[in-house]
Amino acid sequence: MTDSIRDELAGTLLRRLEDGSFKVGIIGLGYVGLPLALAVARAGFAVVGFDINTTRVRELNQGHPGIKHIAAAELASAIEARRFSATDDFSRLDEPDGLVICVPTPLTRNREPDLSFVVRTAEAIAKQLRKGQIIVLESTTYPGTTEEVIKPILERTGLKSGVDFYLAFSPEREDPGNPHFETASIPKVVGGDDPEALRIAQAFYGKFIVKTVAVSSTATAEAVKLTENIFRSVNIALVNELKLIYAAMGIDVWEVIEAAKTKPFGYMPFYPGPGLGGHCIPIDPFYLSWKAREFDITARFIELAGEINTAMPRHVVDRLAQELDRRFGRGLNGAKILVIGVAYKKNVDDMRESPSLRLIELFEQRGASVDYHDPHVPVIPPTREHAALAGRRSVGIAAGVVAEYDALLIATDHDVVDYKALVAEAKLVVDTRNACARSGALADNVAKA
Repeated sequence: MTDSIRDELAGTLLRRLEDGSFKVGIIGLGYVGLPLALAVARAGFAVVGFDINTTRVRELNQGHPGIKHIAAAELASAIEARRFSATDDFSRLDEPDGLVICVPTPLTRNREPDLSFVVRTAEAIAKQLRKGQIIVLESTTYPGTTEEVIKPILERTGLKSGVDFYLAFSPEREDPGNPHFETASIPKVVGGDDPEALRIAQAFYGKFIVKTVAVSSTATAEAVKLTENIFRSVNIALVNELKLIYAAMGIDVWEVIEAAKTKPFGYMPFYPGPGLGGHCIPIDPFYLSWKAREFDITARFIELAGEINTAMPRHVVDRLAQELDRRFGRGLNGAKILVIGVAYKKNVDDMRESPSLRLIELFEQRGASVDYHDPHVPVIPPTREHAALAGRRSVGIAAGVVAEYDALLIATDHDVVDYKALVAEAKLVVDTRNACARSGALADNVAKA
Protein backbone atom coordinates (compact mmCIF):
# COMPACT_ATOMS: atom_id res chain seq x y z
CA MET A 1 0.00 0.00 0.00
CA THR A 2 1.33 3.40 -0.95
CA ASP A 3 1.78 6.21 1.53
CA SER A 4 -1.01 8.16 -0.14
CA ILE A 5 -3.53 5.35 0.37
CA ARG A 6 -2.37 4.84 3.95
CA ASP A 7 -2.71 8.57 4.59
CA GLU A 8 -6.17 8.42 3.04
CA LEU A 9 -7.27 5.71 5.52
CA ALA A 10 -6.03 7.74 8.48
CA GLY A 11 -7.52 10.91 7.04
CA THR A 12 -10.91 9.24 6.62
CA LEU A 13 -10.96 8.20 10.27
CA LEU A 14 -9.94 11.66 11.43
CA ARG A 15 -12.61 13.29 9.25
CA ARG A 16 -15.27 10.97 10.64
CA LEU A 17 -14.21 11.89 14.15
CA GLU A 18 -14.58 15.53 13.24
CA ASP A 19 -17.98 15.29 11.56
CA GLY A 20 -19.41 12.83 14.12
CA SER A 21 -19.94 9.92 11.72
CA PHE A 22 -17.22 7.79 13.37
CA LYS A 23 -18.87 4.61 14.67
CA VAL A 24 -17.52 2.97 17.82
CA GLY A 25 -17.61 -0.64 18.99
CA ILE A 26 -17.01 -1.46 22.66
CA ILE A 27 -16.24 -5.12 23.38
CA GLY A 28 -17.13 -6.08 26.95
CA LEU A 29 -19.95 -4.20 28.66
CA GLY A 30 -18.99 -4.44 32.32
CA TYR A 31 -17.62 -1.93 34.81
CA VAL A 32 -15.17 -0.55 32.21
CA GLY A 33 -16.91 -0.99 28.88
CA LEU A 34 -20.37 0.33 29.76
CA PRO A 35 -19.23 3.65 31.30
CA LEU A 36 -16.93 4.11 28.29
CA ALA A 37 -19.77 3.40 25.87
CA LEU A 38 -22.03 5.93 27.56
CA ALA A 39 -19.28 8.57 27.61
CA VAL A 40 -18.77 8.07 23.86
CA ALA A 41 -22.52 8.22 23.22
CA ARG A 42 -22.76 11.37 25.33
CA ALA A 43 -20.23 12.97 22.97
CA GLY A 44 -22.57 12.33 20.06
CA PHE A 45 -21.12 9.17 18.50
CA ALA A 46 -23.01 5.98 17.69
CA VAL A 47 -21.86 3.03 19.80
CA VAL A 48 -22.41 -0.67 19.36
CA GLY A 49 -21.65 -2.65 22.51
CA PHE A 50 -20.56 -6.27 22.11
CA ASP A 51 -20.87 -8.87 24.86
CA ILE A 52 -20.95 -12.68 24.91
CA ASN A 53 -23.56 -12.63 27.70
CA THR A 54 -26.89 -12.72 25.88
CA THR A 55 -28.85 -11.97 29.06
CA ARG A 56 -26.79 -8.86 29.70
CA VAL A 57 -27.23 -7.73 26.10
CA ARG A 58 -31.00 -8.08 26.39
CA GLU A 59 -31.14 -6.22 29.71
CA LEU A 60 -28.98 -3.37 28.41
CA ASN A 61 -31.17 -2.95 25.34
CA GLN A 62 -34.15 -2.76 27.72
CA GLY A 63 -32.46 0.07 29.61
CA HIS A 64 -31.20 -1.83 32.66
CA PRO A 65 -27.48 -1.10 33.25
CA GLY A 66 -27.08 -3.78 35.92
CA ILE A 67 -24.37 -1.71 37.64
CA LYS A 68 -25.52 0.27 40.65
CA HIS A 69 -23.54 3.49 40.11
CA ILE A 70 -24.59 3.82 36.45
CA ALA A 71 -27.86 5.70 36.06
CA ALA A 72 -30.57 3.90 34.13
CA ALA A 73 -31.71 7.29 32.84
CA GLU A 74 -28.40 7.85 31.06
CA LEU A 75 -28.55 4.44 29.40
CA ALA A 76 -32.17 5.02 28.38
CA SER A 77 -31.25 8.40 26.92
CA ALA A 78 -28.46 6.90 24.81
CA ILE A 79 -30.78 4.17 23.54
CA GLU A 80 -33.57 6.62 22.74
CA ALA A 81 -31.15 8.86 20.83
CA ARG A 82 -30.02 5.77 18.85
CA ARG A 83 -26.48 6.28 20.07
CA PHE A 84 -26.19 2.98 21.92
CA SER A 85 -27.25 -0.58 21.28
CA ALA A 86 -25.88 -3.88 22.54
CA THR A 87 -25.40 -7.11 20.62
CA ASP A 88 -23.95 -10.58 20.98
CA ASP A 89 -23.51 -10.83 17.21
CA PHE A 90 -19.75 -10.58 16.72
CA SER A 91 -20.11 -10.83 12.94
CA ARG A 92 -20.92 -7.10 13.16
CA LEU A 93 -17.38 -6.21 14.29
CA ASP A 94 -16.66 -4.85 10.81
CA GLU A 95 -19.30 -2.11 11.23
CA PRO A 96 -17.46 0.23 13.65
CA ASP A 97 -14.56 2.44 12.60
CA GLY A 98 -12.99 2.00 16.02
CA LEU A 99 -13.08 -1.04 18.30
CA VAL A 100 -12.18 -0.80 22.00
CA ILE A 101 -11.45 -4.02 23.90
CA CYS A 102 -12.61 -3.96 27.54
CA VAL A 103 -12.54 -7.62 28.55
CA PRO A 104 -11.25 -9.18 31.80
CA THR A 105 -7.61 -10.11 32.32
CA PRO A 106 -7.66 -12.32 35.44
CA LEU A 107 -4.99 -14.56 36.91
CA THR A 108 -4.81 -18.34 36.77
CA ARG A 109 -4.73 -20.32 40.01
CA ASN A 110 -0.94 -20.18 39.72
CA ARG A 111 -1.04 -16.36 39.59
CA GLU A 112 -0.04 -16.23 35.96
CA PRO A 113 -1.73 -13.95 33.40
CA ASP A 114 -4.89 -15.35 31.85
CA LEU A 115 -5.22 -13.65 28.48
CA SER A 116 -7.86 -16.04 27.18
CA PHE A 117 -10.54 -13.31 26.99
CA VAL A 118 -8.17 -10.97 25.15
CA VAL A 119 -7.03 -13.67 22.74
CA ARG A 120 -10.57 -14.81 21.93
CA THR A 121 -11.63 -11.20 21.38
CA ALA A 122 -8.70 -10.57 19.04
CA GLU A 123 -9.55 -13.73 17.11
CA ALA A 124 -13.17 -12.59 16.79
CA ILE A 125 -12.03 -9.18 15.50
CA ALA A 126 -9.65 -10.84 13.03
CA LYS A 127 -12.54 -12.70 11.42
CA GLN A 128 -14.22 -9.39 10.57
CA LEU A 129 -11.24 -7.01 10.38
CA ARG A 130 -11.34 -4.60 7.48
CA LYS A 131 -9.09 -1.87 6.20
CA GLY A 132 -9.37 1.48 7.89
CA GLN A 133 -10.29 0.38 11.42
CA ILE A 134 -8.50 1.28 14.64
CA ILE A 135 -8.38 -1.28 17.47
CA VAL A 136 -7.61 -0.13 21.02
CA LEU A 137 -6.93 -2.47 23.92
CA GLU A 138 -7.94 -1.10 27.33
CA SER A 139 -7.71 -4.30 29.37
CA THR A 140 -4.91 -4.15 31.94
CA THR A 141 -2.02 -6.42 31.03
CA TYR A 142 1.76 -6.79 30.98
CA PRO A 143 4.00 -4.62 28.76
CA GLY A 144 4.18 -6.12 25.31
CA THR A 145 0.70 -7.65 25.09
CA THR A 146 -0.61 -5.34 22.37
CA GLU A 147 2.45 -5.88 20.18
CA GLU A 148 3.19 -9.52 21.00
CA VAL A 149 -0.31 -10.98 21.35
CA ILE A 150 -2.94 -8.78 19.69
CA LYS A 151 -0.95 -7.63 16.67
CA PRO A 152 0.11 -11.08 15.39
CA ILE A 153 -3.47 -12.39 15.63
CA LEU A 154 -4.80 -9.45 13.63
CA GLU A 155 -1.98 -9.58 11.08
CA ARG A 156 -2.63 -13.26 10.33
CA THR A 157 -5.48 -11.89 8.20
CA GLY A 158 -2.88 -10.49 5.79
CA LEU A 159 -3.67 -6.93 6.83
CA LYS A 160 -0.82 -4.98 8.43
CA SER A 161 -0.82 -2.69 11.45
CA GLY A 162 0.03 0.86 10.48
CA VAL A 163 -0.77 0.09 6.86
CA ASP A 164 -4.26 -1.39 6.65
CA PHE A 165 -5.48 -0.89 10.23
CA TYR A 166 -4.31 0.91 13.36
CA LEU A 167 -3.52 -0.47 16.81
CA ALA A 168 -3.22 1.30 20.16
CA PHE A 169 -3.33 0.73 23.91
CA SER A 170 -5.02 3.02 26.41
CA PRO A 171 -5.38 1.74 29.97
CA GLU A 172 -8.75 2.04 31.67
CA ARG A 173 -8.77 4.11 34.83
CA GLU A 174 -12.25 3.42 36.16
CA ASP A 175 -12.93 3.80 39.88
CA PRO A 176 -16.48 2.49 40.38
CA GLY A 177 -18.57 4.61 42.69
CA ASN A 178 -16.07 7.48 42.94
CA PRO A 179 -18.26 10.60 43.13
CA HIS A 180 -15.43 12.93 42.09
CA PHE A 181 -14.23 11.26 38.88
CA GLU A 182 -15.92 9.46 36.01
CA THR A 183 -14.72 8.26 32.62
CA ALA A 184 -14.73 11.63 30.86
CA SER A 185 -12.97 13.54 33.65
CA ILE A 186 -9.99 11.19 34.08
CA PRO A 187 -6.97 11.93 31.83
CA LYS A 188 -6.33 9.15 29.31
CA VAL A 189 -2.90 7.68 28.61
CA VAL A 190 -2.50 6.58 24.99
CA GLY A 191 0.23 4.63 23.21
CA GLY A 192 0.15 3.72 19.51
CA ASP A 193 1.75 0.95 17.49
CA ASP A 194 2.86 3.68 15.07
CA PRO A 195 2.58 7.48 14.88
CA GLU A 196 -0.67 7.44 12.89
CA ALA A 197 -2.30 5.04 15.33
CA LEU A 198 -1.34 7.33 18.20
CA ARG A 199 -2.68 10.35 16.35
CA ILE A 200 -6.04 8.67 15.64
CA ALA A 201 -6.38 7.24 19.15
CA GLN A 202 -5.68 10.63 20.69
CA ALA A 203 -8.20 12.27 18.39
CA PHE A 204 -10.78 9.65 19.35
CA TYR A 205 -10.36 9.94 23.13
CA GLY A 206 -9.98 13.70 22.84
CA LYS A 207 -13.60 13.90 21.73
CA PHE A 208 -14.94 12.85 25.13
CA ILE A 209 -12.04 12.75 27.63
CA VAL A 210 -10.83 15.87 29.43
CA LYS A 211 -7.19 15.26 28.49
CA THR A 212 -5.05 12.71 26.63
CA VAL A 213 -1.49 11.88 27.60
CA ALA A 214 0.61 10.47 24.75
CA VAL A 215 3.44 8.03 25.45
CA SER A 216 6.01 6.57 23.09
CA SER A 217 4.65 3.04 22.65
CA THR A 218 1.88 0.61 23.52
CA ALA A 219 4.27 -1.15 25.94
CA THR A 220 4.90 2.11 27.78
CA ALA A 221 1.15 2.71 28.10
CA GLU A 222 0.74 -0.83 29.44
CA ALA A 223 3.52 -0.16 31.96
CA VAL A 224 1.83 3.06 33.12
CA LYS A 225 -1.27 1.19 34.24
CA LEU A 226 0.73 -1.46 36.08
CA THR A 227 2.83 1.21 37.79
CA GLU A 228 -0.28 3.00 39.07
CA ASN A 229 -1.71 -0.15 40.59
CA ILE A 230 1.58 -1.53 41.92
CA PHE A 231 2.08 1.78 43.72
CA ARG A 232 -1.22 1.24 45.50
CA SER A 233 -0.61 -2.44 46.19
CA VAL A 234 2.79 -1.85 47.77
CA ASN A 235 1.55 1.02 49.94
CA ILE A 236 -1.51 -0.93 51.09
CA ALA A 237 0.79 -3.83 51.98
CA LEU A 238 2.92 -1.42 53.97
CA VAL A 239 0.04 -0.15 56.10
CA ASN A 240 -1.28 -3.70 56.50
CA GLU A 241 2.10 -4.71 57.91
CA LEU A 242 2.22 -1.59 60.08
CA LYS A 243 -1.22 -2.52 61.39
CA LEU A 244 0.13 -5.82 62.69
CA ILE A 245 3.23 -4.24 64.20
CA TYR A 246 1.41 -1.37 65.88
CA ALA A 247 -1.35 -3.64 67.18
CA ALA A 248 1.30 -5.73 68.97
CA MET A 249 2.51 -2.49 70.57
CA GLY A 250 -0.97 -1.39 71.58
CA ILE A 251 -1.03 1.41 68.99
CA ASP A 252 -4.02 2.10 66.72
CA VAL A 253 -2.76 2.29 63.13
CA TRP A 254 -5.85 4.30 62.11
CA GLU A 255 -5.01 7.00 64.63
CA VAL A 256 -1.41 7.01 63.37
CA ILE A 257 -2.54 7.47 59.74
CA GLU A 258 -4.97 10.26 60.60
CA ALA A 259 -2.20 12.16 62.38
CA ALA A 260 0.42 11.45 59.71
CA LYS A 261 -1.75 12.75 56.87
CA THR A 262 -1.80 16.22 58.41
CA LYS A 263 1.72 16.62 57.03
CA PRO A 264 1.25 18.72 53.87
CA PHE A 265 4.15 17.16 51.95
CA GLY A 266 6.01 13.87 51.62
CA TYR A 267 3.14 11.67 52.81
CA MET A 268 0.05 10.17 51.19
CA PRO A 269 -2.45 8.19 53.29
CA PHE A 270 -3.23 4.56 52.51
CA TYR A 271 -5.47 2.42 54.67
CA PRO A 272 -5.36 -1.19 55.87
CA GLY A 273 -8.17 -3.64 55.31
CA PRO A 274 -9.27 -7.29 55.28
CA GLY A 275 -7.52 -8.00 51.98
CA LEU A 276 -7.39 -6.57 48.48
CA GLY A 277 -10.36 -6.49 46.14
CA GLY A 278 -11.39 -5.07 42.81
CA HIS A 279 -10.38 -5.75 39.24
CA CYS A 280 -6.90 -4.18 39.43
CA ILE A 281 -4.95 -4.12 42.68
CA PRO A 282 -5.06 -7.85 43.57
CA ILE A 283 -4.16 -8.87 40.00
CA ASP A 284 -2.10 -6.34 38.07
CA PRO A 285 1.16 -6.51 40.09
CA PHE A 286 1.47 -10.21 39.30
CA TYR A 287 1.29 -9.43 35.57
CA LEU A 288 4.52 -7.48 35.85
CA SER A 289 6.27 -9.92 38.18
CA TRP A 290 5.40 -12.72 35.73
CA LYS A 291 6.73 -10.74 32.75
CA ALA A 292 9.87 -9.75 34.67
CA ARG A 293 10.91 -13.41 34.88
CA GLU A 294 11.28 -13.39 31.10
CA PHE A 295 14.19 -10.98 31.68
CA ASP A 296 15.67 -13.00 34.60
CA ILE A 297 14.46 -10.40 37.10
CA THR A 298 12.66 -11.30 40.31
CA ALA A 299 10.18 -8.60 41.34
CA ARG A 300 10.81 -9.17 45.05
CA PHE A 301 9.18 -5.98 46.31
CA ILE A 302 6.03 -6.57 44.26
CA GLU A 303 5.75 -10.21 45.25
CA LEU A 304 6.32 -9.46 48.93
CA ALA A 305 3.51 -6.89 48.85
CA GLY A 306 1.29 -9.50 47.24
CA GLU A 307 2.09 -12.02 49.96
CA ILE A 308 1.28 -9.53 52.74
CA ASN A 309 -2.02 -8.47 51.18
CA THR A 310 -3.03 -12.05 50.36
CA ALA A 311 -2.45 -13.05 53.99
CA MET A 312 -4.83 -10.43 55.40
CA PRO A 313 -8.08 -12.48 55.24
CA ARG A 314 -6.51 -15.24 57.32
CA HIS A 315 -5.24 -12.67 59.82
CA VAL A 316 -8.75 -11.22 60.15
CA VAL A 317 -10.27 -14.66 60.78
CA ASP A 318 -7.62 -15.40 63.41
CA ARG A 319 -8.27 -12.04 65.04
CA LEU A 320 -11.99 -12.69 65.30
CA ALA A 321 -11.31 -16.17 66.71
CA GLN A 322 -9.01 -14.65 69.35
CA GLU A 323 -11.73 -12.21 70.42
CA LEU A 324 -14.31 -14.98 70.69
CA ASP A 325 -11.93 -17.00 72.85
CA ARG A 326 -10.89 -14.05 75.01
CA ARG A 327 -14.39 -12.73 75.63
CA PHE A 328 -16.57 -15.83 75.63
CA GLY A 329 -14.19 -18.78 75.96
CA ARG A 330 -15.22 -20.34 72.68
CA GLY A 331 -13.77 -20.86 69.18
CA LEU A 332 -15.08 -20.53 65.67
CA ASN A 333 -16.41 -24.07 65.43
CA GLY A 334 -20.18 -23.77 65.71
CA ALA A 335 -20.12 -19.98 65.95
CA LYS A 336 -22.64 -17.84 64.05
CA ILE A 337 -20.89 -15.05 62.12
CA LEU A 338 -22.46 -12.16 60.21
CA VAL A 339 -20.23 -10.51 57.61
CA ILE A 340 -21.17 -6.89 56.96
CA GLY A 341 -20.38 -6.06 53.34
CA VAL A 342 -19.31 -8.36 50.51
CA ALA A 343 -18.62 -5.75 47.80
CA TYR A 344 -14.91 -5.14 47.44
CA LYS A 345 -15.24 -1.50 48.50
CA LYS A 346 -17.80 0.85 50.01
CA ASN A 347 -20.96 2.06 48.28
CA VAL A 348 -20.71 -0.13 45.15
CA ASP A 349 -22.12 -3.48 44.05
CA ASP A 350 -18.81 -4.61 42.53
CA MET A 351 -17.83 -8.10 43.72
CA ARG A 352 -14.66 -8.60 41.69
CA GLU A 353 -11.92 -10.25 43.80
CA SER A 354 -13.74 -9.25 46.99
CA PRO A 355 -11.86 -10.41 50.10
CA SER A 356 -15.22 -11.03 51.80
CA LEU A 357 -15.67 -14.18 49.72
CA ARG A 358 -12.38 -15.57 50.97
CA LEU A 359 -13.31 -14.56 54.51
CA ILE A 360 -16.59 -16.48 54.33
CA GLU A 361 -14.77 -19.56 53.06
CA LEU A 362 -12.15 -19.38 55.81
CA PHE A 363 -14.79 -19.01 58.53
CA GLU A 364 -16.71 -22.00 57.22
CA GLN A 365 -13.57 -24.09 56.93
CA ARG A 366 -13.19 -23.60 60.67
CA GLY A 367 -16.70 -24.74 61.42
CA ALA A 368 -18.55 -21.42 61.62
CA SER A 369 -21.98 -20.73 60.20
CA VAL A 370 -21.82 -17.55 58.09
CA ASP A 371 -24.42 -15.11 56.76
CA TYR A 372 -23.82 -11.75 55.15
CA HIS A 373 -25.56 -8.40 54.93
CA ASP A 374 -24.90 -6.04 52.04
CA PRO A 375 -27.50 -3.48 50.87
CA HIS A 376 -25.74 -3.22 47.51
CA VAL A 377 -25.35 -6.96 46.84
CA PRO A 378 -28.64 -8.79 47.44
CA VAL A 379 -27.29 -12.03 45.92
CA ILE A 380 -23.68 -13.21 45.52
CA PRO A 381 -23.11 -13.62 41.76
CA PRO A 382 -21.14 -16.48 40.19
CA THR A 383 -17.36 -16.08 40.45
CA ARG A 384 -14.53 -18.20 39.12
CA GLU A 385 -12.73 -18.70 42.42
CA HIS A 386 -15.70 -18.92 44.81
CA ALA A 387 -18.34 -20.79 42.82
CA ALA A 388 -19.85 -22.48 45.87
CA LEU A 389 -20.95 -19.11 47.29
CA ALA A 390 -23.00 -18.11 44.24
CA GLY A 391 -26.68 -17.57 44.99
CA ARG A 392 -26.33 -16.76 48.68
CA ARG A 393 -28.60 -13.92 49.72
CA SER A 394 -28.09 -10.95 51.97
CA VAL A 395 -29.91 -11.22 55.30
CA GLY A 396 -31.80 -8.35 56.87
CA ILE A 397 -30.60 -6.72 60.07
CA ALA A 398 -33.88 -5.67 61.64
CA ALA A 399 -34.04 -5.25 65.41
CA GLY A 400 -33.35 -8.51 67.20
CA VAL A 401 -31.54 -10.20 64.31
CA VAL A 402 -28.00 -9.01 65.05
CA ALA A 403 -28.12 -10.30 68.64
CA GLU A 404 -28.51 -13.85 67.32
CA TYR A 405 -24.93 -13.86 66.02
CA ASP A 406 -21.85 -14.58 68.08
CA ALA A 407 -19.87 -11.97 66.15
CA LEU A 408 -20.16 -9.41 63.36
CA LEU A 409 -17.30 -8.74 60.98
CA ILE A 410 -17.28 -5.40 59.17
CA ALA A 411 -15.54 -6.21 55.89
CA THR A 412 -16.94 -3.37 53.74
CA ASP A 413 -17.85 -0.01 55.22
CA HIS A 414 -20.93 1.01 53.21
CA ASP A 415 -22.22 4.42 54.27
CA VAL A 416 -25.85 3.31 54.43
CA VAL A 417 -25.20 0.89 57.30
CA ASP A 418 -26.09 2.15 60.78
CA TYR A 419 -22.97 1.13 62.70
CA LYS A 420 -24.19 2.60 65.98
CA ALA A 421 -27.26 0.37 65.85
CA LEU A 422 -25.13 -2.68 65.05
CA VAL A 423 -22.77 -2.03 67.94
CA ALA A 424 -25.65 -1.42 70.33
CA GLU A 425 -27.14 -4.86 69.62
CA ALA A 426 -24.15 -7.07 68.76
CA LYS A 427 -22.31 -9.30 71.19
CA LEU A 428 -19.02 -8.66 69.37
CA VAL A 429 -18.04 -6.49 66.39
CA VAL A 430 -14.69 -6.96 64.67
CA ASP A 431 -14.04 -3.95 62.44
CA THR A 432 -11.53 -4.12 59.58
CA ARG A 433 -12.38 -0.66 58.18
CA ASN A 434 -12.49 1.60 61.27
CA ALA A 435 -16.16 2.20 60.44
CA CYS A 436 -17.31 2.12 64.06
CA ALA A 437 -14.80 4.71 65.24
CA ARG A 438 -15.62 7.00 62.29
CA SER A 439 -19.33 6.84 63.11
CA GLY A 440 -18.76 7.42 66.80
CA ALA A 441 -19.81 3.88 67.74
CA LEU A 442 -17.14 3.34 70.39
CA ALA A 443 -17.88 0.51 72.81
CA ASP A 444 -16.20 -2.34 74.67
CA ASN A 445 -17.70 -4.93 72.29
CA VAL A 446 -15.80 -3.48 69.30
CA ALA A 447 -12.36 -4.79 68.30
CA LYS A 448 -10.27 -3.73 65.32
CA ALA A 449 -8.60 -6.14 62.91
